[in-house]
Amino acid sequence: MAPPAYDFWLFDLDGTLVDVEFDYKRATLSKVGDDLDTTFSDAEIRRIWHGSEASRRDLLAAKGLTERGFWSAFHEVDETDARVAATYLYDDAAFVGEIEGPTGLVTHCPAPITGPVLEHLDIRDWFDTVVCCDESVGWKPDPTPLETAMAGLDVNGGTGVYAGDGPHDIGAAWNAGLDGIHVDRHDAALRGEYVSADHSVRAFTDLLSRSPSV
Repeated sequence: MAPPAYDFWLFDLDGTLVDVEFDYKRATLSKVGDDLDTTFSDAEIRRIWHGSEASRRDLLAAKGLTERGFWSAFHEVDETDARVAATYLYDDAAFVGEIEGPTGLVTHCPAPITGPVLEHLDIRDWFDTVVCCDESVGWKPDPTPLETAMAGLDVNGGTGVYAGDGPHDIGAAWNAGLDGIHVDRHDAALRGEYVSADHSVRAFTDLLSRSPSV
């Protein structure tokens, strides 16, 4: 079946199209814990990696940690080559490479990691533009990163959609005037909140199976 008819598509990366093997997540957060004199259980690792910002903030606060301190320690031990090697593509994400029309990527993943991940998985040619959020571009749910991608696609008017796995993704989509697809791949308890969206699916195959042909 064909996906819903949109003039252009935008996608999040981590947790939406790709993920990282859990062994890498555990090893990395073990090093972070050593640096910050704390430990993270497997459930806490999943919550940090896939939970909402509010849920993650509460978890860190309960350990006496600040988000700034945590991310500073995280970036010190997050090894690009090892992370790229541990990154895999969700099987159901393959349809992105078959979309006819403008397609873009908007991600919080830093550019030095995003580029190698796209090359490693051989999916760079799926996207006509790639926007990595940073201090200059802004962070979702701010619509600026999505608007930057739309400018890169040179789309004026028409209908567009942004697919992501977090509430900030849907917020960014709506703030930019786009439909939002929530790809709910993980236990809702990790987020600690319900995510409203125009479409909510466990995988892109769910979206395709419920959509009429175009």
